[in-house]
Amino acid sequence: MSRLSLNQATVKYADLPGAVAACLRAEIPGIGLWREPVAEYGLRKTAALLRETDLVPTSMCRGGFFTSPDSDQRIKDLADNRAAIDECAELGVPELVLVSGGLPAGSQDIDGARALVLDSLAELAPYAGERGVRLAIEPLHPMFCSDRCVVATLDQALDLAMHFPAEQVGVVVDTYHIWWDPNVYRAIERAAGRISAFQVCDWITPLPEGVLLGRGMMGDGCIELRRMRRAVDAAGYTGPIEVEIFNETIWNTDPAEIAELTAARYLEHVH
Repeated sequence: MSRLSLNQATVKYADLPGAVAACLRAEIPGIGLWREPVAEYGLRKTAALLRETDLVPTSMCRGGFFTSPDSDQRIKDLADNRAAIDECAELGVPELVLVSGGLPAGSQDIDGARALVLDSLAELAPYAGERGVRLAIEPLHPMFCSDRCVVATLDQALDLAMHFPAEQVGVVVDTYHIWWDPNVYRAIERAAGRISAFQVCDWITPLPEGVLLGRGMMGDGCIELRRMRRAVDAAGYTGPIEVEIFNETIWNTDPAEIAELTAARYLEHVH
């Protein structure tokens, strides 16, 4: 249990104090934060709440969305990412999770979009490093390439990260997004020293309309979760294991109940 963290997305409809209370009740020592509920509660109040409860913030979601070709929009996007880095630094959050952004409207140039991601990382990596925050590139399943994330495999995320010092840019290993990749275990081995976060949930079918909310509780799907955890461990990762689930049924369940189920399924299927 010492590595377990509950990502706020898993209890989306709970406010920050509610999510913290659910973690404490289930004896979950870590929490993965999201910028929006933190902003709603207040940055300083969030920092105070974490200190009072000794709950460890394991990551912040999210930065990124780097693929706009419009120069004015890019300036705004970079400024927002710098603000996210500053928020992480103030809260003592070590990792800022990045979702790269999808294809610009009307574009089919996926290579060009990926080049924009690299350009943005070059702008932000030194800024993050100076503040003790690591940028964590998260590859998303290929079904999200068009609208959310042109980085679709762990190898692609690593290819981007390798341009920068390991303390500035790492990668997220999220079971939901990469379990299908026949090269995934070689990629995890390659990621030694670069793994910023390990996030777990399960793949369940049929996927809902819109596919975004199709993540399942560990043990309800087909991912070899313990095998992947062992691979991440073998690559030298000893950090938190975050449970991040986007699922309307889970969101509509009492947060305390979800936290307790999360802890039980983590021990049964991941640990």
